[in-house]
Amino acid sequence: MDTIRIHDKTFNPYISEEAIRGKVHEIATALNRDYRDKNPIFIAILNGAFIFAADLFKSLSIDAEISFIKLASYKGMKSSGHVISVIGLDIEIFNRHLVILEDIVDTGKTLHEFLPQLWHNQPASIRIAALLHKPAAKEFQVNVDYTGFEIPDKFVVGYGLDYNGLGRNTAAIYQLFE
Repeated sequence: MDTIRIHDKTFNPYISEEAIRGKVHEIATALNRDYRDKNPIFIAILNGAFIFAADLFKSLSIDAEISFIKLASYKGMKSSGHVISVIGLDIEIFNRHLVILEDIVDTGKTLHEFLPQLWHNQPASIRIAALLHKPAAKEFQVNVDYTGFEIPDKFVVGYGLDYNGLGRNTAAIYQLFE
């Protein structure tokens, strides 16, 4: 893996494609065990989680459905502090088991604002699966039930994560060079 340049920033290799593939498989194995015979609905948060969601969903052996919702709170490299719902959830979730798929959980603000909206519709359960988790950046209490990698509070791109729209299309994850 080589260093990459996106806009005005340089990013160093951080998590390899092979390591990501292994973690996605581990998460899928746990979900297959925990949701056997429950037919859960996976809700992937766009745009960042689309690659993680696709790879994870292909690794599941259980009956499951998937839907997508677009929530945004980032502008550039910092959270904007506002969560904007762009595309709404269009499936019935009453008394269903839900698994939220996130590319990264850092401050927790997005999920902190989104989860009460889901609970209002009375699902049977809600759990969160995130490829990346930044515990040091946490500002809001959000429990991540399935975590791929815990990472430091540094900016990362790749495998669905972007910097101002670019960088999502790498198979590996890169960290900002400082």
